[in-house]
Amino acid sequence: METKQELASKDLPFDLEKVQELFRGVKTLDDITKPGGFLQEIMKGTVEKLLKAEMEHHLGYPENEKAPTRRSNTRNGYTKKSLKTSQGEVDIDVPRDRKSEFEPQAIERFESRDRGFEDKIIGMYSRGMSVRDIQSQLEDFYGVAVSPALISKITDNVLDGIIAWQSRPLEDAYAVVFLDAIHYKVRTDGKVQSKAAYTVLGVDLNGDVDVLGIWLSENEGAHFWMTVLTDLKKRGVNDILIACVDGLKGFPEAIESVFPKTEVQLCIVHQIRSSLRYLASKYQKEFLQDLKTVYRAPSLEIAETALIALEEKWATRAAVSVRGWRDNWARLSTFFQFPEEIRKMIYTTNAVEAVHRQFRKVTKSKGSFPTDEALKKMLYLATIDLKRSLRHKRDWPVILGQLKNVYGDRIRN
Repeated sequence: METKQELASKDLPFDLEKVQELFRGVKTLDDITKPGGFLQEIMKGTVEKLLKAEMEHHLGYPENEKAPTRRSNTRNGYTKKSLKTSQGEVDIDVPRDRKSEFEPQAIERFESRDRGFEDKIIGMYSRGMSVRDIQSQLEDFYGVAVSPALISKITDNVLDGIIAWQSRPLEDAYAVVFLDAIHYKVRTDGKVQSKAAYTVLGVDLNGDVDVLGIWLSENEGAHFWMTVLTDLKKRGVNDILIACVDGLKGFPEAIESVFPKTEVQLCIVHQIRSSLRYLASKYQKEFLQDLKTVYRAPSLEIAETALIALEEKWATRAAVSVRGWRDNWARLSTFFQFPEEIRKMIYTTNAVEAVHRQFRKVTKSKGSFPTDEALKKMLYLATIDLKRSLRHKRDWPVILGQLKNVYGDRIRN
């Protein structure tokens, strides 16, 4: 008669006696997680039980029973495979069938690693670790020797995700989009070239914030921005209320050619930086104090009066610095038509620049990227990681009501 322990062990996916024997030798945490430890034995048994169940379903009759007919497919032994898991390598027996039609789902054919292991590699890559660093870390922490080629292959799987993400449908309308570019060095045909990564950050009519896409080009220009905007339209964007951009020449015109109703707000901070480039350092503090009376004015009328006063005072010492404000005033002053809550949101491109600061954190160790694809992988993974910190806009019902007062039927209920 079978004992209670023997009856219970029949339902377990692993050899209970073997696990108990291994457990008796455990004195430290390392004894639990080391290669050949009892955690690996449990994993091995569990995976093999799943595979046997899949084979039974595939063939249509249980193990140790005869095939229903002579022409029926039958079991044909096992194939050894090494599974790389978060607990190290585990050798498993994968059942075979005589007609070679069995394709296990628990571990796909020719697959030699579990998803958790891949996630660890991709996670380290997304945080800026090089392939060699990942290889060293896996060996140090998990005792697993993984070739650089395998690591690259795993991270290459991300490329399919990039294509799907970059072509996903977008919202019909966005309250605000922030557009900016960040530059990287990429090796092309043996030469290192500068590439611009164009980033679009959107706030939809629900107040949700998301990176809408990243596009690569050899350098930043209004012509390529038009390509980016056209792509947004193809993906379902029909209206943008406000677009916040830097002072790139031709940029506002590119936006208005694709989205004619969109109001453009030039970044105040970029304009301030541009002004200081043409001003001697000994005058900068005084100039900035006078400039604050312009962009911090409570209304457009007061701001325009302050701009006139600025022009009169600095016409001789800082003519070029002041001229930039006058030439771009129509688009620098867009934010004055809105209440304070919206002004804070749109007067600068800081929102998308914050995204770029996160990009720099994970790419700072890279002098250059070997290919465009390597750069795309890094930025995409950084974006997915960043998504957790992209928060819903605070006080959005208030802001949406203020936008409704200005844009009326363009904001649908």
